[in-house]
Amino acid sequence: MNIVVLTGPESAGKSTLAKRLQRAYGGLCCGEYVRAFIELHQRETTLADIPAIARGQLALEDQARATDPQWLWLDTHLLSNILWSERLFGSCPAWLQEALLERRYDLHLLLSPDGVPWIADGQRCQPDVADRRAFFEACRRWLDHNNQPYSVLTGDWATREAQAHTAIARFFGASACLPGVAGGR
Repeated sequence: MNIVVLTGPESAGKSTLAKRLQRAYGGLCCGEYVRAFIELHQRETTLADIPAIARGQLALEDQARATDPQWLWLDTHLLSNILWSERLFGSCPAWLQEALLERRYDLHLLLSPDGVPWIADGQRCQPDVADRRAFFEACRRWLDHNNQPYSVLTGDWATREAQAHTAIARFFGASACLPGVAGGR
């Protein structure tokens, strides 16, 4: 199983790109649990909610992993829970870091906030690009500090998708390439 995580700030195209990659390569796409949590509870989240949100994200991921698809596309993982908890509440349950590092993720696609517009959706709260850049840099620092493989995606929507295909081909080899994509078969 090849596991690719899309990470970075809100409104950078993670969900859309994850679905597009899933359509292109096959496998399963695993969404972001916190969105369902917020819709269900219809209130602002609190620090006390973070463990439930993290367990929900892990449960979604575990269900997808259990089917053993060739490709697993994760719209997010616990890194977002960790960084949002720290940003919103100034702390984070200690077990999240350990739980995140216990799992295998083959490649992270880190999406930059630059080059695409912020789109309000009722749950997003960082319209200021400087805030999204800070979140992006926090993701990058964590990936670097924990020696996680990643590729940064920048530019407009089409450029990000092309960069994703290139990163996948580079990381997983020519067998991962799609027809018509640079290096494809």
